[in-house]
Amino acid sequence: MRLSSKTVIGFLVSSVVFIVLVVAVHQLFTTKTPGANDFYSRWKGAQLFWQEGIDPYSPEAGEAIQIGMYGRPARPDEDQVLFVYPFYTAFLLIPLVGLSYDWAQAVWLVTVMFSLIGGVILCLRLVKWQMSPWLLGVTLLWSVIFYNSARTIILGQFAALIFLWLAGSLWALKQERDILAGILLALTTIKPQMSFLIIPALLLWGGGQRRWRFVGGFTAAMAALFGLSLCLLPGWLAEFIAQVSAYPGYTITGSPIWVLTGYYFPQLGRPVEIGLSALALLLLFVQWRRLPRITAVADDLLLITGFTLIVTNLIVVRTATTNYVIMYIPLIWGLKHVSDRLPRANLWLVLFFFMSGIGGWALFLTTIKGDLEHPVNYLPLPFFLLILLWWANNRGGHKRIMGR
Repeated sequence: MRLSSKTVIGFLVSSVVFIVLVVAVHQLFTTKTPGANDFYSRWKGAQLFWQEGIDPYSPEAGEAIQIGMYGRPARPDEDQVLFVYPFYTAFLLIPLVGLSYDWAQAVWLVTVMFSLIGGVILCLRLVKWQMSPWLLGVTLLWSVIFYNSARTIILGQFAALIFLWLAGSLWALKQERDILAGILLALTTIKPQMSFLIIPALLLWGGGQRRWRFVGGFTAAMAALFGLSLCLLPGWLAEFIAQVSAYPGYTITGSPIWVLTGYYFPQLGRPVEIGLSALALLLLFVQWRRLPRITAVADDLLLITGFTLIVTNLIVVRTATTNYVIMYIPLIWGLKHVSDRLPRANLWLVLFFFMSGIGGWALFLTTIKGDLEHPVNYLPLPFFLLILLWWANNRGGHKRIMGR
């Protein structure tokens, strides 16, 4: 009964805070400065479909999105700002399509902020990290002002929800709420470039452990999302694939491996990029061989999950620094193991949060070209995390997992 009361009170307090923040963001920001460009394309596409029956992948919808954002059709050398998401994204946005954009943007920005905070809290629970209230406050503050997080909020990126859903799926697995875990994992396919490796990894684990309710929950959720989408827009999958295929033609920055081999060392070229990506996948698949034998949602699963997320962002053809928020899962895992080994751990953690918070923004502000993010911003976090996971696994007093 006490737990139930705490849950109800927590929900009510969170709801009040959410509403207050929405009103504040609307009054202070969205009425004056329309933004959240990554959100607008999906919101406008969903609005056109639900209110006017217009295919969100159609040229008509694309032009309407461009006019809403640029005030004119996009030039060939500009971001085409097309819908470019699975059709079932429109289901998520149904509550917002009837609102004016200033209110929809306000609600969405606060939702993104809450998703980042909620995802970090779930990560702390996953690694059983009981922080003192003041350190928890510092951590949650960092989770919204760190460069990747703040950029995610400013752009209204769906990446924050993918992070929340994946962290929620892992937490649900730990609690043996397998159907919920499968449903949450299915929702991460809204941005498949963030989850295309972690989904088969977790399903491989689930099958090996005979957690068929988890596998079934994922399969049923995907069938429902695809089935309902096909009923409403039968040709959506082909149109979605066509827009995804065209996407690299008007985007600039590729994966971190591309940044190294194609931007800083172009003499290495495409063959080296492919070779390094293949090597990363090979190392990952070697670790995946252990997944069916892992008997519980424990450190070894979280470590392999973290490595999978890092490799995902290292090799994916087109990524974004906003997508990096999903790597907070291995970051918090690694920081927990470092804090368990270092004296005055809280001091070091605060120093890390401060330095990373300042450093991320300093790197962005000193390298920005016009309104374009410099490719160097793609490098620090994934390579830092590789070092952190290696240290935590091999030298942090933690039982060796990788390569066992």
